[in-house]
Amino acid sequence: MNPLLQFDDTPLFDQIKPEHVAPAVAALLKESSDALETVTADAFPAEWRAIAAVLDVATEKLGRAWGAVSHLNSVADTPELRAAYNEALPSITEFFTRLGADERLYAKYKAIDRSTLNLEQLQAHSNAIRNFVLGGAELQGADRERFAAIQERQAELGQKFSENALDATDAFAHYAELPELDGVPDDVRQTALAAALAEGKTGYKLTLKMPCYLPVMQFAQSSALREKLYRAYVTRASDQAAPEHLKFDNSALISDMLALRLEESRLLGFHNFGELSVAPKMADSPEQVITFLRDLAVKARPFAEKDLVDLRAFARQDLHLNDPQPWDWAYIGEKLKEARYAFSEQEVKQYFTAPKVLAGLFKIVETLFDVQLRQDEAPVWHPNVKFYRIERAGQLVGQFYLDPAARQGKRGGAWMDDVRTRWLRPDTGKLQTPVAHLVCNFADSVDGKPALLTHDDVTTLFHEFGHGLHHLLTQVNERDVAGISGVEWDAVELPSQFMENFCWEWNVLRHMTAHVDTGEPLPRALYDKMLAAKNFQSGMQTVRQIEFSLFDMLLHTQHDPALDLMPLLNEVRAEVAVLQAPAWSRTAHTFSHIFAGGYAAGYYSYKWAEVLSADAYAAFEETASADGLPNVETGKKYRQAILEAGGSRPALASFKAFRGREPQLDALLRHQGMTQDR
Repeated sequence: MNPLLQFDDTPLFDQIKPEHVAPAVAALLKESSDALETVTADAFPAEWRAIAAVLDVATEKLGRAWGAVSHLNSVADTPELRAAYNEALPSITEFFTRLGADERLYAKYKAIDRSTLNLEQLQAHSNAIRNFVLGGAELQGADRERFAAIQERQAELGQKFSENALDATDAFAHYAELPELDGVPDDVRQTALAAALAEGKTGYKLTLKMPCYLPVMQFAQSSALREKLYRAYVTRASDQAAPEHLKFDNSALISDMLALRLEESRLLGFHNFGELSVAPKMADSPEQVITFLRDLAVKARPFAEKDLVDLRAFARQDLHLNDPQPWDWAYIGEKLKEARYAFSEQEVKQYFTAPKVLAGLFKIVETLFDVQLRQDEAPVWHPNVKFYRIERAGQLVGQFYLDPAARQGKRGGAWMDDVRTRWLRPDTGKLQTPVAHLVCNFADSVDGKPALLTHDDVTTLFHEFGHGLHHLLTQVNERDVAGISGVEWDAVELPSQFMENFCWEWNVLRHMTAHVDTGEPLPRALYDKMLAAKNFQSGMQTVRQIEFSLFDMLLHTQHDPALDLMPLLNEVRAEVAVLQAPAWSRTAHTFSHIFAGGYAAGYYSYKWAEVLSADAYAAFEETASADGLPNVETGKKYRQAILEAGGSRPALASFKAFRGREPQLDALLRHQGMTQDR
């Protein structure tokens, strides 16, 4: 039996092999194509549930099987799996492009009597009609054929971009000698030593994976070592990489993708890809986004400039660095934070053991959202992966996988993805509960001790869990608008960024810390120092995000794809940034969010949604108890208005249902310390 064709429960991840991909995809594509022919026949009724019972049931199975393959391709990459994935990708892309542009199906949906639909179905139907237009359903002849070819080529290019970024990251290794590692945290050294020994090498294996790269940049006393890793990191997958790594250069792929996106946009009647990107989002136009970003930059830049003045003065006076280089700034920043606030990230990290953090996260979720979380059983793709279930009053609400640790063959970063969506199935009449993946890239455990997380890691975990809650706690029964489905892309970060706020609350933190050696909880004095340092360099961090966001939108609205993108990036940096990158830096070449992750002309979503999330969290601040405990009733209101509603109504309507008004910028500026009394 092919495990990709089993849909009774969760995917059989422990049994899926590369040779299963082609036959499963072929079978499911045929089933879906047959279903499309069935529902588009003249005699088939133009009824929502009738179409769903045939077509949606078939395409959901295809989506779940392909989702399992795509997931394994991201977290357990092998040459064989990559080959099987790439072989199947064109046919998958072709089918979904054809489905989204099918004139007969579009006509069938337009013929549905909207008076027969409930509110969830009405929203899903409106989205479907819009998506048909954006999917090319109104194109004819040569334009239709070209549109389909563009979709297939873009899928191939995005996959190749992702592969190059992963391979370029995995290809680098520096086997350091012990004297080079002065200042590097002991757990990082031990991991590096174990990695070298596993390969039969001497020394300490340093990589560009974040659990290694970041602490080296923050703590290594050797400027030469920091320079070596920095140069390798910011030139990954580019023409500036080391000669042996030039085969991973993404330059040509980027130019091709930008040209295809512009062509796609013009086929659909838009001036540029920015206009196409915002069409289904909260933002009204690229111009509104650009104005929003530039206004925020004007507010943040004075604080960023003050941050830089502080860093330069400290570097000169305390570290005797009169001309800091790009690879010095993370080190200077960490040293300044230690001096100003009398603690280091390494000291804090000792209190955040992964099991204790997870228990604390579960506690706040259970308290605020009236659910219970406990470990569950399901086939997994790696021994480090755990599976959990969420219940309310003994009833299953949803389940999720947690894959926390970085490893070879696993894509960098952190993300949430859906395995299946909540759905009152039209074929069985039974309720299907949602399942999600939560993936991070933290350091693994060493020498039998639990894995240690930085506070940034903790924040990342809460962020991804916020996405998970949005997907898992939905009470919507219509698949296309349940959970994160149908939520505007520039609002989808609201629940994730909202959860980050709890990482700064004493009444939350004290339940999720235990020193790795003594078991003692985080001391209040250390927490107070962390809180005092919360907005350390927040101005610089804000303009950095604005730099990425503005570059992304201008790249997709005002840039000629035939030209080198570096002049545009340099213009944006000159306008927004306070720290200028070296001429050979090529960070755009691994900007997977916009070239392989669905955020093209949409990276602004993080800042846009941050306004929503900060304002939403302000409601908890306003209703907290005298001793700082979050109000359970506010939690219930947030759960019902935001999380349970999913994509069943516009995001602004959900926000207003929670706050009683439109969002305001004040809370974000206050949370980030960018007010005049700073």
